[in-house]
Amino acid sequence: MKIIDNVPYCNDAVTRQHLKIYLPETDEFDVFVYFHGGGLTAGYYNDCNHFAEKLCDNGIAVVGLNYRLYPNASYPDFLKDAAAGVAWVKKNIEQYGKMKRLFVGGSSAGGYISMMLCFDKRWLGMHGIAPDSIDGYIHDAGQPTCHFNVLKERGIDSRRVIIDDSAPLYHIGTAVNLSPMLFVVSDNDMENRYEQTKLVISTLKHFRYDMSKVQLKVMQGTHCHYINKEPQFDDIALEFFNSLK
Repeated sequence: MKIIDNVPYCNDAVTRQHLKIYLPETDEFDVFVYFHGGGLTAGYYNDCNHFAEKLCDNGIAVVGLNYRLYPNASYPDFLKDAAAGVAWVKKNIEQYGKMKRLFVGGSSAGGYISMMLCFDKRWLGMHGIAPDSIDGYIHDAGQPTCHFNVLKERGIDSRRVIIDDSAPLYHIGTAVNLSPMLFVVSDNDMENRYEQTKLVISTLKHFRYDMSKVQLKVMQGTHCHYINKEPQFDDIALEFFNSLK
């Protein structure tokens, strides 16, 4: 595995607008762009260290993406950064080898971001990318309603369940086609996270999307921390990627 660290993904990049590339020992590979968690206030692209090696061993490059965070950011800075990072990968990754397929995903706050890029065409659309041109998404324990720290930014009780255009759920039904996607959530996740994830699945069914392209993995454990006897994130991701071949 080869690592290329601290790569800027936009012009005049600030400190948080950098990414880290983990490359397998092959000239052709799939690519997984991963958004870390941390409530939009913390986290770092090194969070994917724990699964990058296994994915690289299986011929999948990993790109860990930093994005701007509260309190030095506001909605939708982190969404714009995430989309810019994906666009950079599509344009530039072939200087390191041939990309076969492109996947996007994230955990917790990163799962919220991946859902927003998947369901709301504005963000990737800024770069001429259709969300359904991505080969697959992994949404791990993301919040499908307005994110609790976006609510805080607006001076609203963070426990409120609000579905507006900052919420992934709001945009389901606006696209004709969606890419394959995997939802991961714990049976003992953050309060209301399991129920909201089930609502996403139900809403996709309500709009008659092809549910053969939608997978749900309910884990045992807590928020993004699954008990040892369960398959861990790298195993879940590999199973999903392989199911799409």
